[in-house]
Amino acid sequence: SLKDSSTFIVLATIFGFGLLLAFTPCVFPMIPILSSIIVKASQNESMSAKKGFLMSFVYVLAMSFAYSLAGIIAGIFGANLQASLQNPYVLVVFAFVFMALAFSMFGYFEIRLPASLQTKINKTTDGKEKQGMLGIAIMGFLSALIVGPCVAPPLAGALVYIGQTGDALLGGIALFVMSLGMGVPLLLIGLGAGKFMPKPGGWMEGVTKIFGIIMLGVAIWLLDRVINPTVTMYLWAFLFISFGVYLKIYTHIIVKSISKVLTILGAILLVGAVSGATNPLKPLDKFTSKVSLSKQDELKFIKIQNIAQLEDAILKSSKPVILDFWATWCVSCKELDEITFKNDEVIKRLQNFTLLKVDVTQNSEDDKAIQKKFGVVGPPALIFWDENKQEVKSAKIVGYKNPKEFLEILDKNFKN
Repeated sequence: SLKDSSTFIVLATIFGFGLLLAFTPCVFPMIPILSSIIVKASQNESMSAKKGFLMSFVYVLAMSFAYSLAGIIAGIFGANLQASLQNPYVLVVFAFVFMALAFSMFGYFEIRLPASLQTKINKTTDGKEKQGMLGIAIMGFLSALIVGPCVAPPLAGALVYIGQTGDALLGGIALFVMSLGMGVPLLLIGLGAGKFMPKPGGWMEGVTKIFGIIMLGVAIWLLDRVINPTVTMYLWAFLFISFGVYLKIYTHIIVKSISKVLTILGAILLVGAVSGATNPLKPLDKFTSKVSLSKQDELKFIKIQNIAQLEDAILKSSKPVILDFWATWCVSCKELDEITFKNDEVIKRLQNFTLLKVDVTQNSEDDKAIQKKFGVVGPPALIFWDENKQEVKSAKIVGYKNPKEFLEILDKNFKN
């Protein structure tokens, strides 16, 4: 429908999708990052609603530029820039960057621009302000590429639109507008923080340290894609317990209550890690599950590495086929695995399908080729074939679907 619509309709629709994307896990980590920048700036200068909004606007503009750049590259060259940035080496480096930011907030050192660049900027009358805005823009750009790895359906639709129309300019503008929609909550946070920020004082030291701990949480969230899930559980447990213990230094009754809750949560996560649990949201799963999945009940996916293997598997299958595009860094893929594909009704229904999985973590040439063949911008995506080896395009799934939504798609497109 976008292909045949006016430019205004295209941009308005994409902006609306961007607003919806603002409530996905990809955007959430940007909230503490931006908030910490504003709090840090408030220590050195008075903060107003105008200044808070301007800082968040610069952050969102840089974030939007990054998404547009990634989208145009994907649309024109078929290269997923974000996927390329999700390899273990890059993630580990950026996890250490967030750790460095955390320790900076703890007061161990201060992160500054190179002296030569500071000197050039400070030659202008508003040098310090420009210096701060440049740092915010860099942070916004990097946050979009590193913190926002998942490709949701609206982004996929925008990229397919670029590919179909060949209009890289309009496609780039569409992605920019979509990113602005994603950034609306961030703009409101900047406006609110600037307007309601109390006067600078000793309270800021504590708040800055709290944001430092949140930055450590972002680092763990990044590492979760490349390290053992049990190790991640231990890291979360350590962070919550440390956070809880740290807050005990404050005498306010509400803070003390939060301290106790965080310490208890950390202890629960620690128990979960020892028991072998791998999901921080279900740390006691090993103890609370009424019936654990047996090996017979688990869904068995056949791994596919290239188009030739896929075609061979479809040819040999006597049942409908599902191909699951998956990656270790894909947050929504893990939701599908842990929620949808462990649902009893879904498991029962999928016994009538041949299940295939392609791991596109490495973004190799084979990975790119198989994604291009089916118009998949990034995982998660599910492609379906019927018993007659014909692709069922109406059943194609992009993004996470809960068990109910997933079963509705199967009911609509398949008889049994």
